[in-house]
Amino acid sequence: MTTDRPDILRQLEAMLFASTAPLSVHEISAQISGDYDVAALLVHLQQEYSGRGFHLVETGGGWAFRTAPDLAEALQFVSQPRRKLPRATAEVMAIIAYHQPVTRAEIEAVRGVSTHTGTYDLLLELGWIKPGPHRDTPGRPATWVTTDEFLNHFNLTNLRDLPGLEELEAAGLLDKTSVIDQLPKDTHPEDTQAEAESA
Repeated sequence: MTTDRPDILRQLEAMLFASTAPLSVHEISAQISGDYDVAALLVHLQQEYSGRGFHLVETGGGWAFRTAPDLAEALQFVSQPRRKLPRATAEVMAIIAYHQPVTRAEIEAVRGVSTHTGTYDLLLELGWIKPGPHRDTPGRPATWVTTDEFLNHFNLTNLRDLPGLEELEAAGLLDKTSVIDQLPKDTHPEDTQAEAESA
């Protein structure tokens, strides 16, 4: 392993600050010359920044700097207002996140109403969903799954970081009529997605 560690740490910091999206270990390794344990360097930087105003976090299959979560309230004055998702779009996103891979027909069955194509178009435009594997049933319907950008946007390392349904109910974010209540509670979205991808 090469020994000019301070220089490579500076280069790594600059790459992470300049990037508009999280960088994977592979992407970083491809951009630096020398024999470095990039994963170990990232962990070192993560520890170095842990007490500062921003943290190095692993999110959506890559690494990125994020403001410290405990400073969110202090930073509200500089935050850009977020566009609120229409209710139907939020419902569809929640169903996909918690029940993926899921077909359009299954989403509509949970919601009890048909879903306008524009709902999926918006989620595709945001980069939060993508087509998943086709079901091995008559008609071979396509399924929908979440993307790394979804994880990145919501600051999740993986799907296991999604709050459980019980947590959402306890926080008062779900009522008795919520579409999410109709989803099975005995599986985790990451488990069902992994099963679909291995099929």
